[in-house]
Amino acid sequence: MAVEFEFKDRYNIDDLISIVTLLRAPGGCPWDAAQTHESIRKNFIEETYEVIEAINKEDTDGLKEELGDVLMQVALHTEMEREKGSFDFDDVCNDVCQKLIIRHPHVFGNVSADNEEEALDSWNEAKKASKGIKKQSQSMISVPVELPALMRAQKVQSKAAKVGFDWNDINGAIDKVNEEINELKIAAEHGDKAEIEEELGDLLFSCVNVSRFLKLDSEEALKGATDKFISRFKIVEELAQQRGISMEESSIETLDSLWDEAKEILAE
Repeated sequence: MAVEFEFKDRYNIDDLISIVTLLRAPGGCPWDAAQTHESIRKNFIEETYEVIEAINKEDTDGLKEELGDVLMQVALHTEMEREKGSFDFDDVCNDVCQKLIIRHPHVFGNVSADNEEEALDSWNEAKKASKGIKKQSQSMISVPVELPALMRAQKVQSKAAKVGFDWNDINGAIDKVNEEINELKIAAEHGDKAEIEEELGDLLFSCVNVSRFLKLDSEEALKGATDKFISRFKIVEELAQQRGISMEESSIETLDSLWDEAKEILAE
């Protein structure tokens, strides 16, 4: 038996909240009703990345759809708390509005910000004040550990740089990368897995530092490198198939030669 529901030609945010409430209510959807914050937290991450995909593809219709999916996740998590009497959607909206006002003193207060950098500094200072952060280490700890590792590293490094804990120029950052490469080689010779993992982490962290000095996003840089690798590997496979070469049985020299050909083909 269908639930009572008013069908419309066009719906708004109030309708979304009502639909989510209905889905989780008795007689609604068994799957929706069974979900918890923990059971669908990965869904939130997936929906967020699909928004990023739509942005990268400049897909306006896709972006609209994926933003809707993210908003649905917000409504679902909020409904779970409303059912417990913790907060509702209005509380969420109120809190984010309060936050926007407090963290934009250069708009709603008497702080001056004439450019993007000054506006960001104003935001960060207001954020630290609102969270009672007095030490930069506290600011670093506040960076969520759930972030992708490269993104978290870059944010932490940027916070350290704010108080002068940074290289004078990119040369220092690059020298540190070379130093960490040597330390990784030594660790590999020792064969101690824990030591190798530590040194590899230090190397990756140093590479992120170089990315930051170049004003590049390390996460995006690695994504681009991975995409490039896939494109080249696909051509290597095609070349090997055309020439009757078994990739599994070939020497690394043969495969490397195919790799160089693939690079040349993509460069044309």
